[in-house]
Amino acid sequence: MFPEANKGFTYEDCKATADWLMAQTDVRPTVGIVCGSGLGGLADMLKDQVAFNYKDIPNFPQSTVHGHAGRLVFGTLKGRPCVCMQGRFHLYEGYPIQKITLPIRIFKLLGVETVMLTNAAGGLNQDFKVGDIMILKDHLNMPGFAGNNPLAGPNDERFGVRFPCMSDAYDRELQQLAMDVGQELGYGDFLKEGVYCVLGGPSFETIAECRMLHTLGADAVGMSTVHEVIIARHCGMRVFALSLITNLAVMDYDSEEKANHEEVLQTGKQRAEQLERLVSTMVTKIEHNNNYA
Repeated sequence: MFPEANKGFTYEDCKATADWLMAQTDVRPTVGIVCGSGLGGLADMLKDQVAFNYKDIPNFPQSTVHGHAGRLVFGTLKGRPCVCMQGRFHLYEGYPIQKITLPIRIFKLLGVETVMLTNAAGGLNQDFKVGDIMILKDHLNMPGFAGNNPLAGPNDERFGVRFPCMSDAYDRELQQLAMDVGQELGYGDFLKEGVYCVLGGPSFETIAECRMLHTLGADAVGMSTVHEVIIARHCGMRVFALSLITNLAVMDYDSEEKANHEEVLQTGKQRAEQLERLVSTMVTKIEHNNNYA
């Protein structure tokens, strides 16, 4: 029916890749982590690492963005088996949307139950400051509105249902856990929650676009994460996501400010360790607290 639509992205392709990986490592991850721009340090926290370059993994896309390393790292975080994507894929790199989300389906076939995603985002909420960490409670999927959804094309029931629910995409218990852990770590001042809006990129938003998105209820804007969330929920994994607010969107024509990728990576450096500590502490609590299991 769609001979080209699923080329390289079928259940069998994903299974072959998962099997290849499982033959190379004994780690059987239950948590999958996706690192955003400048936030790849999470993978470096893993013990007993087994790492693969994306280019060496069958069927795997390759990252082309500065600040994204391009490695899949297996290991343990405080004894909990994890797999970490150091570098992710974006629409603006020219990939078909199914290719961007392929690693999430491979996570599922590796046995991952909880996916934790991080990203760098621009702040639209006027109360946000650069360096704030926003827990995602919901999203606005702009490419989806235009028909670019990773689930478009034939549905394979082995992954999930044709029409998955998205009103519960972001796990409420994990959001609460993040708030609790954040308070314990003393991050209360800069830990926020809000709605993330995804756009295609790579050009940053115009002032009119920022105003529009803010009016629509978006607190932060970026170029990733949502596609992965949709695929993760489709195949039944729990989802938690964080945005590091690396710049504030320009809302005013008199402003001299300009968004740039260097600023994004610089803020990433400053706050990254705290974000990494938040995620790693959460991973241990998911394991030890049955309420969150």
